[in-house]
Amino acid sequence: MPVESINTLKSWINQASKIVFFGGAGVSTASGIPDFRGPEGLYSIPSDVPPEIILSHRFFMNHPKEFYHFIKTHMNYCDVLPNDCHKALAKLEKQGKNIIILTQNIDGLHQKAGSSRVIELHGSLQRFYCIKCKSPYTLDDIWHTDDLPRCTCGGIIKPDVVLFEEFLDQTLLSQAIKAMEECDLLIVGGTSLSVYPAANLIQYFHHGLAVLINKTLTNYDHFFDLIIREPIDFVFKEMLLK
Repeated sequence: MPVESINTLKSWINQASKIVFFGGAGVSTASGIPDFRGPEGLYSIPSDVPPEIILSHRFFMNHPKEFYHFIKTHMNYCDVLPNDCHKALAKLEKQGKNIIILTQNIDGLHQKAGSSRVIELHGSLQRFYCIKCKSPYTLDDIWHTDDLPRCTCGGIIKPDVVLFEEFLDQTLLSQAIKAMEECDLLIVGGTSLSVYPAANLIQYFHHGLAVLINKTLTNYDHFFDLIIREPIDFVFKEMLLK
């Protein structure tokens, strides 16, 4: 069954004119990045303050030192490398396929693999900015500092990510909706489609074929024309990298 399904997906990719790949945490777990809700995920880390509170706008504003201690300890993606899924998607773009990646991940691995058309719905830990003057900073500017990162203007520097209690960037959301509406092949991978509002995006896919690559059931399984219950890095390696 996996071989037949993977061959079907490969055929659909070859025939598609516009592809959207919509990925969640499962895309990056093969690179060693834990998800949020899994048994060994970020939410399971013992802490006096629950991680979902630490990763909120209010906590960052009130306790920025503790916030930075948590992300530098548990969300250090500096040396993480792209896996076969990231590499295969970049290869598709290099081969000339019209593909847009919508990602809920904040690790920047799609760009590191070589993809250029990436919409980061929840931002990226590769970028930072001053909350006072909006000056941009890079990961290298921030990650190896011992003190609370501050801008030359004195403002606190914040990761360019969407924290709890914050809204998605409406411009990026509009771009994502447009991509969904225009594509004729939707590939959803490594996500339970339970994180909103991002999960609502698949409702804007109106024509063509839809594929789900996920090891577990989702509430949207009925939506898809093809479901592959295999690790996503395995699927893309078998399909495009061998």
